Amino acid sequence: MLQIRHLDVHYRGIQALRNVDLTVNQGEIFALIGPNGAGKSSLVNAISGIVPATGEVLFEGQPIARMPAHKRARAGIIQVPEGRRVIAPLTVAENLELGRQAAGVRGSDTNDLDQVHALFPVLLERRSQLSGSLSGGQQQMLAIGRALMGRPKVLLLDEPSLGLAPVIVKEVFRALQRLNAQGLTILLVEQNAKLALATANRAAVLEQGRVVHQGAADALASDPVIADHYFGRAGAIA
Repeated sequence: MLQIRHLDVHYRGIQALRNVDLTVNQGEIFALIGPNGAGKSSLVNAISGIVPATGEVLFEGQPIARMPAHKRARAGIIQVPEGRRVIAPLTVAENLELGRQAAGVRGSDTNDLDQVHALFPVLLERRSQLSGSLSGGQQQMLAIGRALMGRPKVLLLDEPSLGLAPVIVKEVFRALQRLNAQGLTILLVEQNAKLALATANRAAVLEQGRVVHQGAADALASDPVIADHYFGRAGAIA
């Protein structure tokens, strides 16, 4: 689904990513873990086209490195940003419709809405509520629902558990697993390394802009070096 080759990203003279190579297969959950400042968000933003990068980005075998962000979204690469970024003065229903329009989806939205409401029933209950008045967990559900309205082929999630209560994190991650079981490819950036590796099929560890480990998620989870570095800080959710 995604192939990243020799990817570099620079911010104001600082190199955020260095020669990154990754492959995300169709139908899998691929997790990116690592310390703060490792370049995880930079990689997701480079794939989305939000930040400039050098190197190769292939989507379904086609080069997209020169494609602007809005065209990548319309091709099926849709990101749920860190911090959710719902449009606070708009209602839940209006935020969902915005996701559909931004991705250029045409035709009826009935099936898309039904899918989102089945995944997150609270969004149907609060469809007329201003999104800025939702709880943090409800806003995260709305941000994911808004992305789903664009009919993604690959969903990029940047720190979906950030700032959420453990019970809400469980609910959000169960929803991601349901989506993946339906065939959706997911690239997951997550500070909670134990949770990420328990959810993903494969994963990579970034440190100082480089991929330092990569492989099956269960193999990385059982690696004592990775456990020592990340599981204590990230915590665990049973």
